[in-house]
Amino acid sequence: MSKISATVLMFWAMIVIAAHAQTYQTLFTFDGQNGAIPDVILVQGRDGRFYGTTYLGGTGNLGSVFKLGSDGRLTTLYSFSDPRGAGAYPEGGLTQGIDGNFFGTADQGGPSRYGTVFKITPDGELTALYTFCPSGENCVDGFAPQHGLVRGVDGNFYGTTTMGGFYNQDSCFSGCGTVFRITPQGVLTTLHRFAGYPSDGSVPAGLALGPDGNLYGTTAAGGSYGGCDFGCGAVFRITPAGSVAILHSFVSSPDGESPQTGVVLDQSGYMYGVTFTGGAYGGGTAFRVAPTGDFSVMYTFCSKPNCADGKQPEGLTIGTDGNLYGVTREGGRFSCYEVGCGTIFKVDPEGNRTTVYQFCPYGSFHGCAQGFAPEAGLIQGTDGRFYGAASSGGDLLCTDGFGFGCGTVFSFDIGLGPFVRFVFPAGQTGQSGPILGQGFTGTTSVSINGIEAKFTVISDTYIRATVPQGATTGYVRVATPSGLLTSNVPFRVTQ
Repeated sequence: MSKISATVLMFWAMIVIAAHAQTYQTLFTFDGQNGAIPDVILVQGRDGRFYGTTYLGGTGNLGSVFKLGSDGRLTTLYSFSDPRGAGAYPEGGLTQGIDGNFFGTADQGGPSRYGTVFKITPDGELTALYTFCPSGENCVDGFAPQHGLVRGVDGNFYGTTTMGGFYNQDSCFSGCGTVFRITPQGVLTTLHRFAGYPSDGSVPAGLALGPDGNLYGTTAAGGSYGGCDFGCGAVFRITPAGSVAILHSFVSSPDGESPQTGVVLDQSGYMYGVTFTGGAYGGGTAFRVAPTGDFSVMYTFCSKPNCADGKQPEGLTIGTDGNLYGVTREGGRFSCYEVGCGTIFKVDPEGNRTTVYQFCPYGSFHGCAQGFAPEAGLIQGTDGRFYGAASSGGDLLCTDGFGFGCGTVFSFDIGLGPFVRFVFPAGQTGQSGPILGQGFTGTTSVSINGIEAKFTVISDTYIRATVPQGATTGYVRVATPSGLLTSNVPFRVTQ
C-alpha cells in the first residue's frame, strides 16, 4: 500500500472515529398526549430503561411519568389528571428506592394543591406519600417542591421546597423554603426552614449526597451579599440531623448569581455547580467549592459575540473521563427566537470549556426537530452515552407545551466506554444492593476493591451483590463475558 493511500485511509478513519465520538440522536419526540416539557434529569432503572417526568402534557395536561428505552420506545406510566389528587406538574424527576420503585415530587396538586411527594412502581402504580401544607395555611412544612429527592445513607429521602417554611417579608414573602426528610413510608420531618437574606438562603434547589454522608445544595436567592434584590444565592451543607452551614454566598460579579440546579460532588468532597445568570458577562458561571468552603469560578459564560459559548447553564454531571458536562438553556451559534437554542458543553478540571453540541443547527424556522432549550442536566448511562431532555422543539405542531413544541429526549455519544453504576453509593458489610449495567448474563465474578463478593444475576442489566467481609472503599469490578466493567465511582464501605 502506498504512503498516500495509507494516509488517506488514516484520514478517513480519523473522521469516522470523530463522527462516532460525538453523535447526537433524538430518541423520542413528545406530542402532548404522552407528555410535554421534559425539564428533568433522567434516572436509569434496573431494567436499563430511563425514567423521568414531564411538567405538562398527559391526558390531563398536568404532567406525566414515563420510561424510555435506549431504542427510543416510550411508555407513559402515569398521567396526572386531578389537581386535588396525587399531585400536578412534576418537574423534579425521579429517584430510585431500595425496593426498585421510584420516588418523586409534584410542584402543585394534592388535597391542598401545595404539592406532594409520591411513589410510583416501574409498572405505573402511583401513590401519594405526603401532601404539603395540609391545613392550607401557614405552610410551615413548606410548599412547591420543584426539585427531586436524594436517598441518604440512612435509607430515607431528602428534598427541598422552594417556598413556605419561614416567612421573611423583606426577602421571601411567600416563604424562604425548607429542607425535609421523608421515610419510604411517607413520614416527613422538616429539618430546616431557610430565613432568606441576610441570614441564610432562600429558594433552595435540589440536594446531593456527599462522601461524608452530609447533604449539599444551593439556594437561588438569599445569602449574605446584598448586591441582588433578594440575595444572589448560597451554597450550603446540611447534616441528616438538620444542622446547616452556609459555605459560600454569591456575589453577582464575578461569582454569578441564582444557582438553580444544585451541585455535584467528586470523591474528594469538592462541589461543582453553575449559576443561571451573573458573572463577568451576565450569562452565568461554572464554579467549584472546596470542602473548606474556598470558592473559585471555573468558567464565565456569554464571553463571546452573540453568546456563542452558551448562557444560562443548567446542571452538571461528572463523566467517567473526569470532565464536567452540562447544558445551557440559551446561547450558541444558532438563533432560536433571538436568544439561541442552547448547547451541550464540557468543562475540564482546569476550567477549559468546550462546546460539544449546538442545538437546532439549522435555525428555529427549520423545525428544530431534535429539540432545543434544555432545562436540566445530563445523566451518563451505563453504556457510556449521555442522556438528556430538551424542553422545547421536536413536534412544533404540539401545543400542550409553551407553543414551541413539546420537547424531546436525546442521547449524545462522545465515545466513552460502558461501566457499572450503583443505585446506592455506600453500604455496610453484609448488606446487599443493586448494580446496574449491561451484558451481565454469564457474569463470573464481582469484586469490591479486590475482594470477591457474592452476587446474583437478576437480569442482563441488574446484579444484586453483597458487601463482603474485609472489603474496603474502592471500585467495583464485574467480569462479564464481553469484558471487565468497572464502576464510575468508588463504592464506600461504611462500618
